Amino acid sequence: MTDTANVDIDRARLPRRASAVIIGGGVTGASVAWHLAKLGWQDVLLLERRQFACGTTWHAAGLIGTVRASESHAKLCEYSMRLLHEIEAETGQSTGFRQVGSLSIAHTVDRLEELRRVAASNNAFGVTRVDEVTPQEIGNLFPLIDTADLLGGTFVAHDGKGNPTEITMAFIKGARARGAMCIEDVTVEDILFDGKGEGGQVTGVKTDQGTVHTDFVVNCGGMWARELGKRSGVNVPLHACEHYYAITEKLDAVHRDLPVLRDHDKCLYIKEDAGGLLVGAFEKRAMAWGQKGIPEDFCFDELPGHMEEQLMPVLEDAMARVPVLADAGWRSFFCGPESFTPDDQFHVGPVPGKRGYFVAAGLNSVGIQSSGGIGKVCAEWMHDGHSPLDLWSNDIRRVYPFMGTQKFLEERVTESLGLLYDNHFPFRQYATARNVRRSPVHERLVEHRACFGEVAGWERANWFAPEGVTPEYDYSFGRTRWFEHSAAEHRAFRETCVVFDQTSFSKYLVAGRDALAQLQRLCTANIDVESGRIVYTHWLNERGGIEADLTVTRLEQHRFLVISAAAVTHKDLDWMARNIDPESHCFFSDVTEQSAVFGVMGPNSRALLEPLLRLDLSDPVFPFGTSRMSEIGYAPVRATRVSFVGEMGWEITVDTSMAMHVFDRLLQAGPAHGLKLAGLHCLDTGRLEKKFLHFGHDVADEDTPLEAGVGFVCALDKPGGFIGRDAVAAQKQSGTHFNKRLVQFVLDDPEPLLWHHEPIVCGDEVSGYLTSGGYGHTLGASVGLGYVKHPERIDQAFLDGNDWSVDVAGTRYPAKAHLRAAFDPGGERLRGGVRAG
Repeated sequence: MTDTANVDIDRARLPRRASAVIIGGGVTGASVAWHLAKLGWQDVLLLERRQFACGTTWHAAGLIGTVRASESHAKLCEYSMRLLHEIEAETGQSTGFRQVGSLSIAHTVDRLEELRRVAASNNAFGVTRVDEVTPQEIGNLFPLIDTADLLGGTFVAHDGKGNPTEITMAFIKGARARGAMCIEDVTVEDILFDGKGEGGQVTGVKTDQGTVHTDFVVNCGGMWARELGKRSGVNVPLHACEHYYAITEKLDAVHRDLPVLRDHDKCLYIKEDAGGLLVGAFEKRAMAWGQKGIPEDFCFDELPGHMEEQLMPVLEDAMARVPVLADAGWRSFFCGPESFTPDDQFHVGPVPGKRGYFVAAGLNSVGIQSSGGIGKVCAEWMHDGHSPLDLWSNDIRRVYPFMGTQKFLEERVTESLGLLYDNHFPFRQYATARNVRRSPVHERLVEHRACFGEVAGWERANWFAPEGVTPEYDYSFGRTRWFEHSAAEHRAFRETCVVFDQTSFSKYLVAGRDALAQLQRLCTANIDVESGRIVYTHWLNERGGIEADLTVTRLEQHRFLVISAAAVTHKDLDWMARNIDPESHCFFSDVTEQSAVFGVMGPNSRALLEPLLRLDLSDPVFPFGTSRMSEIGYAPVRATRVSFVGEMGWEITVDTSMAMHVFDRLLQAGPAHGLKLAGLHCLDTGRLEKKFLHFGHDVADEDTPLEAGVGFVCALDKPGGFIGRDAVAAQKQSGTHFNKRLVQFVLDDPEPLLWHHEPIVCGDEVSGYLTSGGYGHTLGASVGLGYVKHPERIDQAFLDGNDWSVDVAGTRYPAKAHLRAAFDPGGERLRGGVRAG
């Protein structure tokens, strides 16, 4: 299995120093080593505990696919595929890669809808080409298949398959040729730090054969990555599951260029293998493995598995779909471990609090087809100090401590494995490992028939069921049973008022005599305002890309409250840790769980809140952007005039211990003002109508405020500037942001539903894709936000002068394009210009 001919060093002798130490000799670690060496890093060291590829890489099926749910992932997989030709030519080592194409089939309406949507979005990404095929064409491409009940499918001609071990060895051989040292049979015992500050800087790696000094470590440990991380206090949530496939004897009817077949509804894939067929399984309920640890001597091992319960039902479905399997002889039935993450997204990037410590692990059974891309991303991130792509969904800073607990992982990965092949419906919720974090008013929300979703472990009320309706999700790409219930909540905040539980939003206290100066450097807006004012702002990187979208409230001269999205807590905290001068008198802490937040929104919100707060909330006395302490009942509260739905409203912040008391007071006073409980789904539809941004969807580190249409957050002339100021100023001067602009689209037809990633079409040319979408219940049609890219200046005149449409599952629907929000573009309702009727 190893390329022993190229080992030109004594395995028992390690170098005293390396520019970077990569831990784990599977395909990911090998790719990182090759990419670092290619970038010119000298003395890169790759360490493998046993033999290269001996963990999970060797038994991978080797599928090479390029169709993905996001543009960044599609780029990673496309790069990985192209790289196989390059690395083979460079090293002379075969990768076993054959471009036989990949075929996905549908025998349900929902699956065909998903395949069409995915095909349209991937074609809009411009990375790969996905073609829709008929049942007859499916039969021509895969002659062994029974097409009687098929509705259609999709085909990607340039996808294929490769040999995982050969791919790994090609990376190893290429890395060695470029000066990297790749050594087997070395066990990493610990990672060393300088101990200064929280976590400190990586200084070395302690192994069973000595210590290697280094400033960079990359944890590519695969299913060992979590345990390796634990030794250094690093959270890498992943867990192994049993993973299955079976291989037939040679079959006369099988030819080597048969495309890879995926039948997602039956949890299976089929590919040619040595003249036979390999049938692989992604069963709906997986079996976790290694709960008590992975054996020390694990190396090219198989597992006994649960063949009868797990694999045989999948094989029966495969025999029905490909009848030749029913009479085939079976060469082997295989079960091996594969690691999966809680959200089916891989982990990559620098870990918070540990300078020089990177992770590239948790590939969720797509490691071979992603290995080239993830190696490139990790190496360039280390080299340049930032990711070359928007990879927030994979950033290791997205994870929370509870996600790394044994109990959570054991439960969640049994579900996440199967979800890879399940329908990816909008708002699909996890069934396992729930109720981790709860609002202090959770039980009250249950009493009022809330249907909950989960974000960052928080149970959040997404919509409320009326009497006689079960508060449970049903899933569809079309209208669901709860569509009208959420619509009623949306109408309520436009017409009367609602209360949202926004407790899950991240909250940070920043204090100290240097707090203003340090936050001014982070924030694009000028936050040197009087106490009791709230400022909407961004945090940018040096390239002008958006790292955070949040608000800052000045509580007192030296105290500030920062409020951000629920999912970004550790990303924001890490950004402050990296950019606030440790020698300054400025201190920050996460205070998310210390207080609850209730958003009272709508034209009747003032009338409801004035007697409760015992404050004059009129526009002259309490204008938009004001934040003051007051009281509701027995509880001191902070009332802040702000809104994410474009209506007059206030956010009420109260200590967690008194949250139920305040919530009950709001509900008791509510009937006289038409108050309705509202969930976060309609909070989202409200913000879409107002063209308000959602971090991670509409903006991320590749987008600038000017491109996003919120250049007003950038105080370019404030003293001292801010991180990214020069990049924004240069873009503004050059006008290049006029060639990429975030546009709001409202469909002419009220029936189709937008979710995200639908292609934006100008005339007959694809000009981008939606970053978010939903139904605008006030506007009476679906609304989407997305970046339009064009060599001409994109302004409203340009938008009005062209015909626009949005591609929904292959059908184009005409749309109106807006740079300003289609709903209340002047913001009169937000600022109290529209009164309650």
